[in-house]
Amino acid sequence: MTSSLPLLASAPLVAGMMGAALIGATPVHAPKPVSPAPAPQADVVEHVAARSSHEQRRVLDYWTPARMSKALPIDLLGTVARTALPRDGGLLSGLSNKAGVATAPELSGAAGKIVTPRRLSARPTATTSGSRWGTGGLVTRTTGRVFLTMDGVDFVCSASTVRSANKNVVVTAGHCVKDGKGSWAGNWTFVPGYEPGGGKPYGSYTARRMFVAGPWSRSGDDSYDVGMVALNTSGGRHVADAVGTQEIAFNPSRGGQVYGFGFPADPPFDGEELIYCSGRVTDDPHGQTRDQGLRCDMTAGSSGGPWLTSFDVTTGRGKVTSVSSFKYSNDHGTMYGPYFGDSAKALFATAERA
Repeated sequence: MTSSLPLLASAPLVAGMMGAALIGATPVHAPKPVSPAPAPQADVVEHVAARSSHEQRRVLDYWTPARMSKALPIDLLGTVARTALPRDGGLLSGLSNKAGVATAPELSGAAGKIVTPRRLSARPTATTSGSRWGTGGLVTRTTGRVFLTMDGVDFVCSASTVRSANKNVVVTAGHCVKDGKGSWAGNWTFVPGYEPGGGKPYGSYTARRMFVAGPWSRSGDDSYDVGMVALNTSGGRHVADAVGTQEIAFNPSRGGQVYGFGFPADPPFDGEELIYCSGRVTDDPHGQTRDQGLRCDMTAGSSGGPWLTSFDVTTGRGKVTSVSSFKYSNDHGTMYGPYFGDSAKALFATAERA
């Protein structure tokens, strides 16, 4: 079997994906058996985050410019875990015993291939493995960076707002919210429309309630690497009113054209710019997950970034049908994302009522 690597932040790329050897938006993981049948619709696990005004202020004050700049890609989580973090049974623990675990240097080119960021093109292309997005549109506001703390270490991920009844829901990767069966993330904050140098043009939104699917919480099953977060308001405004939202869709036809966005922070990227990949997705060739793969050179830090179908490159609008989750260690050029089926639909239904 192939080992897998999850992709999260610049430095800690091990906390996200698992499966055959995965690397990519999230951390690296060991081989895993084929995923079980889809989870029951109501199989949702919840965590209460910052609800009081005092807690919200504490989290906002925590993220100083210095801490934001030093936060690591969550995909490097395993690397940190092997040397400093407690072993609690989550993805942060035990990774040293799994095949295919990769460190940041390996993900950024030690295997002989160094990804070079593509130049900003005048017009978006239907096929690219990694280019800077410079066309503007809604996606530049709805996509943002996530800053979080996992077991005492600060990390970064990516996420997107989606249209919801409560106007407060963002979707990201499950490993950007909870370390598999291990710890929940703390100090969770979303910065929509992030700008270079730590710019927060639309403010910062702290997490109020967090949700992941049961299979992710119990075993870190990559087929369910999805997280939904209900945010607090910022300056009295819902995130949907401040930046707008993308549509979210479930049980879409497999295959087809996809545009994936995120803020990769592991070299050669620095997490400061919105990067996109585009092309047709295909099923997991290893049969270890129900995920689909997209040719993409984005690195750690892009975990949780939205995959949009029916995407209009002129307006920047589309339908979120997956998020960046992991890469296999023997294929650094393909990013995998979980299929948004009934489990993701139930997760969303719970989050938008929160």
